Amino acid sequence: MSTLTKQQSPRPGNAQAPVPAPPSSLGLKQAAAAFPVAVRKLDPRRMWRTPVMFVVEAGAVLITAIAVAESFSGASPSSGGSPVPAGFTWLIALWLWLTVLFANLAEAVAEGRGKAQAASLRATRTTTAARRVRGYDPDSDPGALQAAVEDVASADLLLGDVVVVRAGEVIPGDGDIVEGIASVDESAITGESAPVVRESGGDRSAVTGGTRVLSDRIVVRITSRPGETFVDRMISLVEGAARRKTPNEVALDILLSTLTLVFLLVVLTLNPMAEYAGAAISVPVLTALLVCLIPTTIGALLSAIGIAGMDRLVQHNVLAMSGRAVEAAGDVTTLLLDKTGTITYGNRQAAEFYPVAGAPLEELIRAAALSSALDPTPEGRSIVELAASRGVAAVPASGAAGIPFTAQTRMSGLDFQDGSSVRKGAGSAVMDWAAESGGIAVDVLSDLTYRVDTVSAAGGTPLVVAERDAAGTSRILGVVYLKDVVKQGLKERFAELRRMGIRTVMVTGDNPRTAKAIAAEAGVDDYLAEATPEDKIALIRREQEGGRLVAMTGDGTNDAPALAQADVGVAMNTGTSAAKEAGNMVDLDSDPTKLIDIVRIGKQLLITRGALTTFSIANDVAKYFAIIPAMFMGLFPGLAVLNIMGLHSPASAILSAVIFNAVVILALIPLALRGVKYRAAGAAGVLSRNLLVFGVGGVVAPFLGIKLIDLAVSLLPGF
Repeated sequence: MSTLTKQQSPRPGNAQAPVPAPPSSLGLKQAAAAFPVAVRKLDPRRMWRTPVMFVVEAGAVLITAIAVAESFSGASPSSGGSPVPAGFTWLIALWLWLTVLFANLAEAVAEGRGKAQAASLRATRTTTAARRVRGYDPDSDPGALQAAVEDVASADLLLGDVVVVRAGEVIPGDGDIVEGIASVDESAITGESAPVVRESGGDRSAVTGGTRVLSDRIVVRITSRPGETFVDRMISLVEGAARRKTPNEVALDILLSTLTLVFLLVVLTLNPMAEYAGAAISVPVLTALLVCLIPTTIGALLSAIGIAGMDRLVQHNVLAMSGRAVEAAGDVTTLLLDKTGTITYGNRQAAEFYPVAGAPLEELIRAAALSSALDPTPEGRSIVELAASRGVAAVPASGAAGIPFTAQTRMSGLDFQDGSSVRKGAGSAVMDWAAESGGIAVDVLSDLTYRVDTVSAAGGTPLVVAERDAAGTSRILGVVYLKDVVKQGLKERFAELRRMGIRTVMVTGDNPRTAKAIAAEAGVDDYLAEATPEDKIALIRREQEGGRLVAMTGDGTNDAPALAQADVGVAMNTGTSAAKEAGNMVDLDSDPTKLIDIVRIGKQLLITRGALTTFSIANDVAKYFAIIPAMFMGLFPGLAVLNIMGLHSPASAILSAVIFNAVVILALIPLALRGVKYRAAGAAGVLSRNLLVFGVGGVVAPFLGIKLIDLAVSLLPGF
């Protein structure tokens, strides 16, 4: 196996980092780019999928036809028996079309936010030369392997094919490394320029087509079919082409459609009643009333909110395979977190030296440092660094031989030329080594047992240090406390999740005593010790049977069943293909702690949808006070008392309400894209906030907006 070389690579010529999504505001440049798409979306074959806006478009078509007819006939509409100004019908038609256009613009802008990233990803999806191995045999020698290689186009690779990729070459398709180790530039996918190590036989064996090998040589087994690669799926999802409405959206669509149908029936019964009273209402006025009463605001923004929620995940380098997964993240109540790499840094660090039975502390530190001087592991380096901080340098004598750690010996150290040696390692292994040259004193054994138990109870790993002199006499010096270092800030983040009503569970293979100590330090609510894949699935099922939604992360093949079982399964991009296929999200940065951010984004999506739904329904209240009095004041002067806004005339009131109904959609697009700011709170707190901020705001805003628009409309001739 080749040795990896450390190098910083330039970005590949055909692989650009994903372009960051534009800011969550509706600038002129964004609007101009999205406008042609919004116009194309006026196609009724597409509009019918949004029932509320389809009704508005149908009304716009009807009023436009009436306006054209009025232009030729010279007829004029009326409201409650009162004539309205010339051009009134045309203005109503114009603002109805703008209402539909603004709704389409919201969706087009949301979809457009993924276009730049999709373009950069598409640049990686080029046909490259691939060196396919005929009849691959993992036991064959390199010469035979080279002789069996044939050059083919990457587009011709089939599922299960084996290819050889050398330094400087682009990996031709998604796959798993079956032989070799190499550093790989994944900047085309993740945006990070630092190379990463991929190797066979572990949980970091998966590679993505379009990335580039920087060093050494790997043999890759293709795990995707043509046109179904990871990059293909990313392009389709970030562009919104593969997005389907989630169950939550479908349910809300049904509610909005029902409300629309109810108001349609109400409006249809108004005109016969008005005719009976001797004050017929024109179709333009009735249509304006219908459009203002149905929940057009949330109907226009619903799709944009869903797309923007997925886009926020993309900005965090997380690929959601469906909108359902994003919604589920918002409803998660149990969070399963792997200990190593998620809660702790993954590499144990030396924290303290504990001498036993009167052994001098400096001798213990010196022996521990010497036994780690040639140890390349993070644990060994941390011992040397801790010793140096205590003023003891680890400089082995010339000719000293390093003894590496093995699973059989469970210890490592140095052998010196004079016959002396030092060892550090698991307690039983080092004690057996020391006992080879005689027994261990009772006081030493008692003190050592106490120290080992103390370190273990604290959640640490005890390493016993011993030395043997040139005469062959061994002596145990003490214990090095290796600590799983909990990541900073996690305790506060877990406390925030607790306020959100989310229970956190740490999953680890450690013994229960160690797991309990780390769980207490990290601040998680519960832990699962000595966990096997079957234990993880059993825990997830128990939680789900209690009506809870579960999220978890994983990167290995053994995590795949649990990822598939979880409601939100986040697979690491560095992990195996089995893990990525099982999960419904893929974290391109392979940062397990990002699961916390995913939950926050999911909750922000649901809160945004709820907040704007509350606003949409609430602002209809103010429209009643604008349009209903305007329609019937001519017939029933007593209704003037309901004209609390003091609107100028029936015609100006109706037109102002229609204009506000359109403009408010445009004004809320940035909020739909950005999302309502999320603060940790329970369901009751979120509901109270929605009612106070968006409920009250939804009532007040139309009173102010319609009044201001009415002041401007009243300046028009005839109004």
